[in-house]
Amino acid sequence: MWLRIEHTTSFTYDEPIVEAYTELHLHPLTSGGQICSSFRLTTTPPGLKVRSYHDRYGNDVLHFDILEPHDRLVVSATSDVLTAAAFLDVYRPPGPLERYDFLQPTERARVTPEVQALAAEAPAGTTGAARAEALAHIVWSALAYEPGATDVRTTGDEALALGRGVCQDFAHLLIAACRSVGIPARYVSGYLYDPKAADSEGASHAWVDIWDDDRGWCSLDPTHDRAQNELYVRLAVGRDYDDVAPTRGVFRGNAHEQLAVEVHLAAM
Repeated sequence: MWLRIEHTTSFTYDEPIVEAYTELHLHPLTSGGQICSSFRLTTTPPGLKVRSYHDRYGNDVLHFDILEPHDRLVVSATSDVLTAAAFLDVYRPPGPLERYDFLQPTERARVTPEVQALAAEAPAGTTGAARAEALAHIVWSALAYEPGATDVRTTGDEALALGRGVCQDFAHLLIAACRSVGIPARYVSGYLYDPKAADSEGASHAWVDIWDDDRGWCSLDPTHDRAQNELYVRLAVGRDYDDVAPTRGVFRGNAHEQLAVEVHLAAM
């Protein structure tokens, strides 16, 4: 499926700031059967020199700085992406460092006694993929999807205690559960296209890749209790949300920042 994604982030400040440094994970991946054929980034103020690098997980990371005083910054990313009917793994086993990263608890995906008890509900003795699929269903059953119930700082175990959350919470809880039973798991950021959404309104989405020694990487969405399909656009992968936040940065000044995000997805 061909999709066009328009992602606009607006930063406004109640007084001018200086020395703003911004990092972006907004360039869709070309991997796993997905192809990003076109990507364009525009900014206001215009003319900023945007640089990029590939991090150790293969993500395309963009970054720029603004040294002049300003009270508003708008970043717009437009991408054309050919999605895959299913995630296609190239069967590259994770190296020792990657395996370590994707097995260790993180601040967002903490392994607590409650998470371990949840993970114990999945049948033991099955392969990594089968057990992870069972865990994804358990997480889907344990949490009610409720926008606004949590915020970007909520951890997976906190969402479990609340019994509700958003896609980020479902992903962090599944990651923690998988890691607690020895299944390498990584966080996937991206978008989910809903053909029924009015005016092609969309939002950022999050799901999980798990490693199976026989099948390779498998991509699971615990929010919808299904595998990744052609409706998903992959942006970046990492240990948890902190590795792949769409936008982040720092600035010098005493201003209060307001952030607004608009996402539009349309079939081409």
